[in-house]
Amino acid sequence: MSKAIQRESDGKQSDGKLRLVLVEDYKLIRIGIRMVLDADNAFQVVGEGESGEQALALVKQHQPDLLLLDLGLPDMDGLQLTREIRKFNQTTKILILTSHETEDSVIMALAAGANGYCLKDIVSERLVEVVKSVCEGALWLDPRVASRALQVFAQGGNKRALTRHLALTDREREVLRFIVEGMSNSQIAKALDISLHTSKAHVCSILQKLSVQDRMQAAVKAVQHALL
Repeated sequence: MSKAIQRESDGKQSDGKLRLVLVEDYKLIRIGIRMVLDADNAFQVVGEGESGEQALALVKQHQPDLLLLDLGLPDMDGLQLTREIRKFNQTTKILILTSHETEDSVIMALAAGANGYCLKDIVSERLVEVVKSVCEGALWLDPRVASRALQVFAQGGNKRALTRHLALTDREREVLRFIVEGMSNSQIAKALDISLHTSKAHVCSILQKLSVQDRMQAAVKAVQHALL
């Protein structure tokens, strides 16, 4: 197995840039993603790997702001790897970057502790936006897989779960859908033409009513229980 690529010394901060680790077993794809990220001055790719073992070592060493992770690694499933990372690191954001479009993969990735799910055919400019958004705390799902996952659970007829959460207002359900789509509070405020304060208030109310601690848990619960 090849050695993980270290891009800076032992995880030290570099000019306030967002520090990223990239793990992808196909070298050409990894090079392409790295070129996109290196072109933006907000980022610094501090390490690269091609296996789950390397990913664990790089996250432990660098404690990066974000890990871009492929699901199909040769030695460890990306979902299993995400669960392993969450056992010792709750702060590094994990963005799944994959070609897998199945609804189950989306749900399992979120349940494992991922902060975003992105398909590899995303355009480079959008990928940069998504990485920044996830680093800022948003949960981001590719709209294509998010909508299909919601449809699957809705078709499953999980009505009792829906009934338990009828306390959500129409506006709160609208905000919740934006949360599932990975929008930040400011983006939600702009989309709904409301103040940032009001947007934050809606999000806080949603978290309280769903008995969850953060936006990611709210999004997972929304998808798992077909609340939208």
